[in-house]
Amino acid sequence: MNATAAEPTIARRNLVALATIVRREVARILRIWGQTLVPPAITMTLYFLIFGGLIGRQIGAMDGIRYMDFIVPGLVMMSVIQNSYGNISSSFFGAKFGRHVEELLVSPMPHWVILTGYVAGAVLRGLMVGAIVLAIAMLFTRVRVPHPLVTLSTVLLGATIFSLAGFVNAVYAKKFDDIAIVPTFILTPLTYLGGVFYSVRLLPDWAQTATHLNPIFYMVNAFRYGLLGVSDVPLWMAYALMLGFVVVLAALGLWLLERGVGLRS
Repeated sequence: MNATAAEPTIARRNLVALATIVRREVARILRIWGQTLVPPAITMTLYFLIFGGLIGRQIGAMDGIRYMDFIVPGLVMMSVIQNSYGNISSSFFGAKFGRHVEELLVSPMPHWVILTGYVAGAVLRGLMVGAIVLAIAMLFTRVRVPHPLVTLSTVLLGATIFSLAGFVNAVYAKKFDDIAIVPTFILTPLTYLGGVFYSVRLLPDWAQTATHLNPIFYMVNAFRYGLLGVSDVPLWMAYALMLGFVVVLAALGLWLLERGVGLRS
């Protein structure tokens, strides 16, 4: 009887803790909106103007699709990935640097609540930026969503994957410079080589094979299918890969919290 009565209390306590972390993360995003929301909007506007408008006129169509329309899914997904990753890596490392992450670890809060709270905050920032970029795209072209379920699920999975990856980066980082290494030398090259600006069919065979080893390529193409109804890869393969990354990275994040790797002095 007592155990049964205690269960809702524990669940409610965890829910309050989760909501508190998410609310703090969202408040942080909105408090410094000039750093979190405005820069990606300006950057993507320039991409649409230069690549979609000026260069796109010379290219014409890509896979039978107007070039401006072709790059919209890739640019939206790129902004979601970069901002989800950047939000959690800087936020959680800031908690480490300020030493208040130790208070979370010694609290009765389960580790999955800590991880879910930070990831949810990063995903929300990715969705905010993605919505802003999609709104900007509507100023340049007509955006249709023939497969809304695919569109929403892909962007959620992509944001979750890179939020979890950013969390792992923040755990291992020892100084602020460390959280910039992965975005600069790994994330950015993979994004630009992930089919954002071109179809993989334009590449020679060896380059196509290399591109198919890039996980971002699958995310971009799944999202492109959601907006345009075309993709260079089977949809089931993209979902299998994304779900696999979510499971592996979530397990790694929980293990790092359990072991206190890089978190306890």
